[in-house]
Amino acid sequence: MTTLQMRPFGPWQSTAVGQGEMPLTIEDNLGWQTGIETIHAALDAGCRQIDTAWAYYCSGGEEQTGEKLVREAMSTWKGPKEEVIIATKVGHNRNFTDGVPTWGQDGTPETLLRHGKMSAQALGVDTIDLLYFHRPDPKVPYNESIEAMKQLHDEGVARTIGISNASVEQIDIAREILGDSLIAVQNQFSPIYTSTIDTLQYCEQLGLNFVCWSPLGGYRAAYDVSKMDPFKAVAARHNVSWQQVVLAWELSLGKKVIVIPGAHRPQTILDSLQAGELELTEQDLQDLPQF
Repeated sequence: MTTLQMRPFGPWQSTAVGQGEMPLTIEDNLGWQTGIETIHAALDAGCRQIDTAWAYYCSGGEEQTGEKLVREAMSTWKGPKEEVIIATKVGHNRNFTDGVPTWGQDGTPETLLRHGKMSAQALGVDTIDLLYFHRPDPKVPYNESIEAMKQLHDEGVARTIGISNASVEQIDIAREILGDSLIAVQNQFSPIYTSTIDTLQYCEQLGLNFVCWSPLGGYRAAYDVSKMDPFKAVAARHNVSWQQVVLAWELSLGKKVIVIPGAHRPQTILDSLQAGELELTEQDLQDLPQF
């Protein structure tokens, strides 16, 4: 195991680069053992944050597969389990609409309370380290969903609370209700999706952690690959992958930014974890997008 960059994360220290579990269980072309090996490889390399969700399962498949995978990976890992932060999320689900896999929201308090307790059971813990409200439900007032998350915290189901896919306004609503139990905002952010820079900068101002999901642009939808060209140029200077440069650039945007790249196999997460150790020069940063 190598020493990886650590950053403050609520009551813990987390590696600046965590592992997003989603790719391991939202497709049915990956074997269970591959998922275990990929998580174990990350943990053995020093990764100390694993991010999953109630909704990380194949459409039409067994619910909570991602959480169950994480439980087995943790139970069979021989390392210091107490050092690892496990984050999960409630308020999202997967189904089929006209035969097409879709995502659905359910932010009703009764569902959040039920699913939060189900997440603890699936993970095999009494108290979840970090439980996010996965995505706002347009059918439910945001404050009502957040009140349910507060209840989960107050009942000891979750030690800390996060919100995901949230606006600046929603961050303020959550802060008002959750107080110090709110430690993180997880929003999509990458070179191809920079519209959430306002929330990243707001979190930095407030002292909240900002967690980038799909920090490498994602793999489920096509995007303008030319936006990665500046990162590839910097990568060539350092003789590293362009993915490492992207992640290092995102980490440079705030002292409490965390990135959680996904991986389909051990080799990719091991490469990503090195991003926290990559020192970008002033010239590198000038050549990359600025805000």
